[in-house]
Amino acid sequence: MNERSKIQPDWFGKTVCGLFLGFALALALVGCFAWFGPGGIDAQDKYQFNMWLLAPIWLSVLSFVYLFHSTRQALLWLGGANLLAWGLLLLLR
Repeated sequence: MNERSKIQPDWFGKTVCGLFLGFALALALVGCFAWFGPGGIDAQDKYQFNMWLLAPIWLSVLSFVYLFHSTRQALLWLGGANLLAWGLLLLLR
């Protein structure tokens, strides 16, 4: 195994990416579900479900961010996912 394919133990950088970009991604995904999920935005009690859906998505992203090989890779992938999710939400809404 060469040095390039090894996962770098940069805990601080990956944690910061997971906290901020993971939260933004979770917000965008929950927003997409709120607008385009069953019943649309006006479904009864959907706001409560959306509120509880945010935490598991955010914590999942935060957990998996440590599998990226570097902080740079985590930043690029999560940044791209954020651009895609927020673009989709704003474009289709």
